[in-house]
Amino acid sequence: MNNFVYNIPVKVYFGENQLQHLGEELAKYGKRVLLTYGGGSIKRTGLYDAVVEEIKKAGMELFELSGIEPNPRIDSVRRGAQMCKDHNIDVLLAVGGGSTIDATKFMAAGAKVDHDPWDFFNEKWAPIKEALPIVSVLTLSATGSEMDAGGVISNPETHDKIGRVESPTLLPKVSFLDPTVTYTVSPYQTACGAADMLSHIFEVYFNMNQDLYMLDCFMEGMMKTIIKYAPIAMKEPDNYEARANLMWTSSWAINGFVDGGKRQAWSCHPMEHEVSAYYDITHGLGLAIITPRWMEYCLSENTVSKYVQYGVNVFGINPDQPAMDIARQAIEKTKEFLFGTLGLTSTFTALGINDEHIPVMARKSCAGGVLPGFVPLNQQDIETIFRNCL
Repeated sequence: MNNFVYNIPVKVYFGENQLQHLGEELAKYGKRVLLTYGGGSIKRTGLYDAVVEEIKKAGMELFELSGIEPNPRIDSVRRGAQMCKDHNIDVLLAVGGGSTIDATKFMAAGAKVDHDPWDFFNEKWAPIKEALPIVSVLTLSATGSEMDAGGVISNPETHDKIGRVESPTLLPKVSFLDPTVTYTVSPYQTACGAADMLSHIFEVYFNMNQDLYMLDCFMEGMMKTIIKYAPIAMKEPDNYEARANLMWTSSWAINGFVDGGKRQAWSCHPMEHEVSAYYDITHGLGLAIITPRWMEYCLSENTVSKYVQYGVNVFGINPDQPAMDIARQAIEKTKEFLFGTLGLTSTFTALGINDEHIPVMARKSCAGGVLPGFVPLNQQDIETIFRNCL
């Protein structure tokens, strides 16, 4: 078991009507705020008006950047960073899901440098030493960006989608988590968010290194929470208990707490990033398709004990069976939840994805070498997993 440091200094206002504190929190960082958001759903739901009212009550000067895409693009980051420079922005306010928050983080960092923000991601891998302060208002339970120190940005010109998690300066100073804001999230997006959260947990949980028992228990509890409440939220979108449980799980699935002393690289996320870089599919959907095939590929006599733990503790599978039988049942239960209960598309083929880009996607997933995850995967391994998703 490795030593570790845990420090997540994000102030969270959780619950209904917490937005009344938005103005006072923003005002701590200055007078000029850049409001960032996506396609305009916050205007249809009334959240935009509520946010603007709080900003005006605080006496702040408001600037806006809308149109941030799902799978946020570097051009949006560039526009936001330039607006921060042009208007001497003091604080950025991201209102949306993970895409908006991720893009806003790198706008905040881009505002502090003279180089192209893509240099944070390309071969230059420019350091992120400082960033303007960020506040977030979360509208979708999925990525956990409201409480972590990184994000993922796409570059359509190069077919790259790259994640970067390293700088505490990218942590939001304050995040507002009101479950009622997610009442208007569609069943499909709720399902994709649930798949994303599960994958965040799987990437850490499926690990053969010994670590704290309590962290495995915590992760199993979060998995069971998602499995219980995602279907309820899909059927009863205004069920506060379901939305609240999913929203808080979203944050804790990826804020670093469950990592403990683990040093293992993630597997499904870098693979999915390449798929959505080429095909621009919803991130959670891509993860849902890839994850069970990754589980099947990684199952062996060396790894089976982790599948048994997962199957018995999360799905309640009878432990008095051969280990391999339990493991295969656990994978089938995972498929049933993702494709049956959540109703997500189960293959790439159904999305119009064929094998055309599989070799290059596999090569980029492992950077031409080996992806050192739960089971180390080279390009050929990843190609096989991708083809099993067709």
